[in-house]
Amino acid sequence: MQDFKKSCIYQIYPKSFNDSDHDGLGDIMGITKKLDYLKLLGIDYIWSTPFFTSPQNDNGYDVADYRNIDPIYGTMEQLENLIHEAQKRELGLMLDMVFNHTSTEHEWFKKAMAGDLYYKDFYIFKDGKPDGSAPTNWQSKFGGSAWEYIPVYNQYYLHLFDQTQADLNWENPNVRKELKEILKFWIEKGIKGFRFDVINLISKPEIYEDDLEGDGRRLYTDGHKIHEYLKEINQDCGLYDNGMLTVGEMSSTTLEHCLRYSNPKEKELSMCFNFHHLKVDYKNQQKWELQDCDFKNLKDILNHWQIGMEKGDGWNAVFWCNHDQPRIVSRFGDDKNYHQESAKMLATMIHFLRGTPYVFQGEEIGMTNAYFEQIDQYRDVESLNIYHILKKQGKSERDILHILNERSRDNSRTPMQWNDSINAGFTQGNPWIGTTLNYLEINVEKNLQEANSIFFYYQRLIQLRKELDCIAYGSYNPLFDEHKAVFAYQRCYKDESLIVVNNFYGEETFVEFDEVPDGYHYLIGNYEERSIEQSIILKPYETLVFVKR
Repeated sequence: MQDFKKSCIYQIYPKSFNDSDHDGLGDIMGITKKLDYLKLLGIDYIWSTPFFTSPQNDNGYDVADYRNIDPIYGTMEQLENLIHEAQKRELGLMLDMVFNHTSTEHEWFKKAMAGDLYYKDFYIFKDGKPDGSAPTNWQSKFGGSAWEYIPVYNQYYLHLFDQTQADLNWENPNVRKELKEILKFWIEKGIKGFRFDVINLISKPEIYEDDLEGDGRRLYTDGHKIHEYLKEINQDCGLYDNGMLTVGEMSSTTLEHCLRYSNPKEKELSMCFNFHHLKVDYKNQQKWELQDCDFKNLKDILNHWQIGMEKGDGWNAVFWCNHDQPRIVSRFGDDKNYHQESAKMLATMIHFLRGTPYVFQGEEIGMTNAYFEQIDQYRDVESLNIYHILKKQGKSERDILHILNERSRDNSRTPMQWNDSINAGFTQGNPWIGTTLNYLEINVEKNLQEANSIFFYYQRLIQLRKELDCIAYGSYNPLFDEHKAVFAYQRCYKDESLIVVNNFYGEETFVEFDEVPDGYHYLIGNYEERSIEQSIILKPYETLVFVKR
């Protein structure tokens, strides 16, 4: 396996990546056709969101069969060909395993509904309260109660997400055995890694009770058996021994848990995703309430995780974008006035951190939010649910659409913008979701024609991680901690060191060192090349990296 500390991982949302058969949906053959493009970018692993058999109520995160390919994406033969073609290019394919829950269309759940008690114990069924109401007051992540009543049993089953996504009972050893067999099946197919969806929610509490302080998450997050379960999976499937790259998506987690999840001595996971830095524009910590980015909070969170994970020998997955997040250039950058500059600054800020960087499809060309103008353009179940909830609360159509423009997961799910032809070159059919209108200006073909493009900037960042050991292995030291506009840090390893300076805003600002840093030379930036000085005036969204060898 390639050293994951030197690697870069590219996330594909297959439904929106490339449509090879022109039915309006991206597919596995579409990915295979773009492998040379991904190799040119320089990435090492491709993580694809689920393409398993699914009713698609949550875009494939409601899995009905973990061993088969949903026909909308292709066939097992096509997937085997993708694995083979990726390996030829020294690219590893990572699968997205949704092991907290299955679709209610899964054979296990169907058997449970038919009265098979063996399979009923694969899920979490509980009696209601004496008055017949749900067992607890926990809320689904998608809104409403996390419990669904089943008359045949006069009980409720737990679904932390959509009601068609029933939570699995990890206390049952038969569940764990089945899931381990699924992992072994894919390892034998040549899969090189796994991303585990909301994996820190699998260990539920011993006692189910109302949450008197919140929506329930504090009672089931990072549960009492989570580390035991991860060690068991790792050992019994040979994940560590087979050199598998594993990353856990951690919902509402803590630094202390992520140190255990990702410290190599623990043999649980290679690295962790956490999302605290992507809630700094949530007013009152509420996703659907808007505020500007709290920059001080963002700096504090990034510094806390960088320093803390280093001290405890943990490892971060570092990222801005994924299939659940708005586009970062629209969110923390300026996609109208400083599109290239802010996209490159945000990329630099992440790629020189201690951790393995992830690039989400289209991020490398500066794709923006969708800016849909009508509710019928949205497809995401979460967005449509919140539209109705906010409507009931009395919010105006205009205000709700503004909120969705900023927050909807569909912002990241619009078709990949390959060129300026119809539907951005994604499909000749009718795309499942509309294309962002700026594809005429922002697309792969145009990026590849311009030496100074965002694409080639990402390519250089990815290459530098392979060339400079201090990016992969160096210590992390924050600089200008109190500066109101600049996020800066130093990375050091043996005889190498880097100084990274980022102006987070669209106005000039300056930084001043105590003295001119000795022996540093310009490495990369998003304006013209310049030398390091004691006082540096930074242009809007300017990023500068200096190296000393």
